[in-house]
Amino acid sequence: MDKKLNQGAGEILKRVREKRPLLHHITNFVVMNDTANVTLHVGALPVMAHAREEMKEMTGIANALVLNIGTLSKEWIESMFIAGRKANSMRIPIILDPVGAGATKLRSSTSLELLSKLEIAVLRGNHGEIGAVAGAGGKVKGVESVEGIKDPVKVAQSLAKKYKTVVVITGKRDIVSSGKETYFVDNGDQWLSTNTGTGCMSTTMVAAFCAVEKNYAFASSAALACYGYAAEIAAKNAKGPASFKIALLDTLYNMSPSQLAKGAKIYAA
Repeated sequence: MDKKLNQGAGEILKRVREKRPLLHHITNFVVMNDTANVTLHVGALPVMAHAREEMKEMTGIANALVLNIGTLSKEWIESMFIAGRKANSMRIPIILDPVGAGATKLRSSTSLELLSKLEIAVLRGNHGEIGAVAGAGGKVKGVESVEGIKDPVKVAQSLAKKYKTVVVITGKRDIVSSGKETYFVDNGDQWLSTNTGTGCMSTTMVAAFCAVEKNYAFASSAALACYGYAAEIAAKNAKGPASFKIALLDTLYNMSPSQLAKGAKIYAA
């Protein structure tokens, strides 16, 4: 791991705590409470707004926009595009989470349409979701990845170049690429797979860090290191999925920039 990169991750966390950016989420019913709490505990401010009538106004005061397609509807898709166009006009970063892409035509087509018609700062998904979006293999059952990508680094790099975005593939080793720079993050714990919505929570972490750091590839890497390291600490005393989740939130809340700088495992490819 690179001490300079780790130190940079700690510095971004410090900025999140100081600036308290507002994250506007258009997200799914399953994770709203959890992602709102993760936002608060890392030091940012959450708002979950979906009505078309307030999209421009709400997005206009936000520092980052999260688009999560976990529980899609026609009305929500319309709201995503209204909010997305407003965010693009104000240079507010959009973080897209293509939950379950590859499982249904609606999810896959919506993900591709959002990528094609909006300027997406970061696309964050698991192996199955990113594989489906890239047309590079990978399978999704429901919203879970059940088959990976043969060459995830190459897929991340090529997809990033195609859509001029940062692609994040989360898994045992997180892969982050802008097409020009690529990072690996080795923080995390298997307990993360025992709670639903942990991927969506990582997307929120990425949004919080991108809200205060314009190098979205590094910001994403730092966010994943923070989240993964918190999981490592939380896992030490976990007795089951529920106690792990509580410990994860507590650890994120108490994570200090210096602690993150010591525990992060970020590598430049």
